[in-house]
Amino acid sequence: MDTDILKRTAFFSGLSDEQLNWLLESAEHLSLEAGEVLMAEGSPPDAFYVVLEGEVEILKRSGNRDVVIAVHRECAILGEMSLIEDAPRTATVRAARPSQVLKISRETFNGLVYGNPTAAIALLRTVMARLRSTEAMLSQQEKLASLGTLAAGLAHELNNPAAAAGRSSSQLRKTIDAWLSARAGLDSLHLEASLNELISKLLRDDIARNTQDSLSLDPLQRSDDENSIESWLEAYGMDEAWEYAPVLVSFGWTVPALSAWSASFDAAHIPVILRWLATGYFVHSLLDEINNSTERITEIVTAVKDYTYLDQAPVKRTDLHAGLESTLVILKHKLKQGISVARDYNQGIPLIEAYGGELNQVWTNLIDNAIEAMHGVGELRLRTYTEGDHAVVEIGDNGPGVPADVLPRLFEPFYTTKEPGKGTGLGLYVSYNIIQKHHGKIEVTSSPGDTRFKVSLPIQ
Repeated sequence: MDTDILKRTAFFSGLSDEQLNWLLESAEHLSLEAGEVLMAEGSPPDAFYVVLEGEVEILKRSGNRDVVIAVHRECAILGEMSLIEDAPRTATVRAARPSQVLKISRETFNGLVYGNPTAAIALLRTVMARLRSTEAMLSQQEKLASLGTLAAGLAHELNNPAAAAGRSSSQLRKTIDAWLSARAGLDSLHLEASLNELISKLLRDDIARNTQDSLSLDPLQRSDDENSIESWLEAYGMDEAWEYAPVLVSFGWTVPALSAWSASFDAAHIPVILRWLATGYFVHSLLDEINNSTERITEIVTAVKDYTYLDQAPVKRTDLHAGLESTLVILKHKLKQGISVARDYNQGIPLIEAYGGELNQVWTNLIDNAIEAMHGVGELRLRTYTEGDHAVVEIGDNGPGVPADVLPRLFEPFYTTKEPGKGTGLGLYVSYNIIQKHHGKIEVTSSPGDTRFKVSLPIQ
């Protein structure tokens, strides 16, 4: 029975009955329960396997979850790629249902490949087909991972201004009610028309001045001014002095200025007038906060649209600097940890014809890798310049650098220096293919404190 299954497998089809019987005698039969792991990602290669009966899943760790990238049934061979490369397993194999598997040792595998040309060619075909299938699946996973990075950045960046706008709008409702009440108190004073106009003009002028030139005070000076004004207001009987003092300071008021201005009014009227003025200032401040928050949201949405090239042709004249900047907006939440950005842009670089969205995926991979290499603290360096008929983008960091033995393998598919589950090993490989698609070139140099990825793209 097992001999018949092996004969239906291309890898063993050229073996004689005697060889097959020898193989079966030297192999180990395994019975797997549903859910049982046959090989774990990252484990050493000690054998390869043939599925005699049942069904197994091939899983690849992506982030915090296992992704099924293939399902194999009777006659399938497993684990041959790791034996050929003499490298740790790149995926996990798990029984999807009760299964029977044949385990063939490394020594027996080597004897079959080196002693049987038919088996070697069949193995090569199997490996190539599996590589293409796995690469296509994981490339899609890599794109989804990039989308996840984009979504995480958006959620983080949009949450802050949205929350600020929500808080300000909620407070604005109460403040407008207080302002109307303060206006009623002001009207009850029955001030002369000229004094009413003086107060209204003061509010308009202060708001206009504050809009054009926001007051900037160091924290110590601001605190001193607030305490002084609070004491001054309390002397006039204002119970809410602590609440009004900060907003008066924000609009440039000092105790001498208040004293000079209040000389035009009856002392009993001062608290009522200032309450109306301060509340009006507060309304304006809240409106400013809402406006700033919505502008920030618009900026983020615009950056995402530029990043993804929504509503645009896939190939178009592309601004490299705009792509880098929109990528920085997307990854801003990671930069906040303690990374500064040093820009050295050549503004004379012309627009290039490119797949803008794909180039932004390259920038995301390179910048994200640089951030991880610096462990969230350091300097990200972005430089652009021309070199002959090519536009060049350099993305560098001052992290510990890439080991010399790792550099030659950085762009290999599935190669990663990260722990199992931390990366697919396709980020730089996908980036490499995107640059090749643009007839460009990507290179890397690294030493401690200076790692640079250099991307050269034809201008025409």
